[in-house]
Amino acid sequence: MCNKHRIARRTFLTTSVAAAAGLSLGDFGQAAVKTTQPAPKGFFTLDKRQERWWLMTPDGKPFFSVALNHIDSASLRYAENLKIWREKYGNSQRRWIEEAVAPHLKSWGFNSVGWVQEVVTRRETNHRHSRNFTLEEYQWLGMPYCHMLPFADFHQWEAEVRHPDFFSPGFQDWCDYVARAHCARMADDPNLIGYFYIDCPTWVHTRSMNHWKGPLFDPAKLETEAGRKELVALATQYYKVTHDAIRRYDKHHLILGDRYEANAPLPMEVVEAARPYVDVLSFQDFREPVEHLADWHEKTGMPVLWADGSHGVPAADHSGLYHDGRYSRNDGRWYAEVLAGLRKNPGCVGAHLCGAYLRNRVRRRGLLDHEERPDDQNIALIRAANLETQAWVEASSVP
Repeated sequence: MCNKHRIARRTFLTTSVAAAAGLSLGDFGQAAVKTTQPAPKGFFTLDKRQERWWLMTPDGKPFFSVALNHIDSASLRYAENLKIWREKYGNSQRRWIEEAVAPHLKSWGFNSVGWVQEVVTRRETNHRHSRNFTLEEYQWLGMPYCHMLPFADFHQWEAEVRHPDFFSPGFQDWCDYVARAHCARMADDPNLIGYFYIDCPTWVHTRSMNHWKGPLFDPAKLETEAGRKELVALATQYYKVTHDAIRRYDKHHLILGDRYEANAPLPMEVVEAARPYVDVLSFQDFREPVEHLADWHEKTGMPVLWADGSHGVPAADHSGLYHDGRYSRNDGRWYAEVLAGLRKNPGCVGAHLCGAYLRNRVRRRGLLDHEERPDDQNIALIRAANLETQAWVEASSVP
């Protein structure tokens, strides 16, 4: 599809969605600043000011999401460190969040939380994450946050579950249940920024652990017009069903959609199908997030979000570690360079670091180790980059 046709399709889809939601283009000042939100007032939304996209806070202030991902208290409940959990936090998740997590995140310069689930097992036949936070846990946190909705399991790391049938009544029933279980409870929370879906969906690619089931769609079919139309129909069904399930229970919050793998094939047919039903294009990228997000914003004109990614550096020592002594530290210098680059992208609305908060035996990376000892060197670099970004937002804000 040529660029002229992409622009024409974008204009058509923007107008169509605004009309379907009962909105005029004037409700957002211009077509380019529409969202899927039927009722955004009093909640996080999007706006475009002086040619730059911003998240907007519930009280109407520009906001750039600087978030940490992967926050799981089970890392404090290994046999050798369980004493910390029991004696320091009294076996209370609330105390841990209120007394440790929230103060640490704020002192490190983060203004939000991206995705709390953490990798807890990573094997060829089972690669799983911890559970999500509940509404109550987010309320104890007291910070803006994003929430992942478990609509389907075709993540690029998923090794156990077969592909869903988006056209089946069962998929629609499941999506409605997910929305009832999650969105109906979170619908009125002004701290919620928006909802994520799949972590690196395998639309046309696989990884070694899930090669047995193949990609969701055969990439060879993209060689024909009929195949491309088939992918558009498939992706449209997926994004429409998930969008409609959310909007039955939540009229207020942004839809951040899938966190695409920026270093894997992503057909424009999938992105075009998503446009009417998501507000942001979100990406995982551990290699070149500045370059890749600039490219996607340029190609689509949509807001983009670096939703997950980091760069590790070898540990300086092996003290107090796990059985084989291997782990990585977050590279604060690389993170600062990425943030500086993303600030130059007029479409970028946030950066979410694949931390994690606490190091465990699987991801083996965290700003605190399993005994809550901080990585002071990289935390200082990360904090400085975060505070510099906050100062940039304040200096860039337009009335």
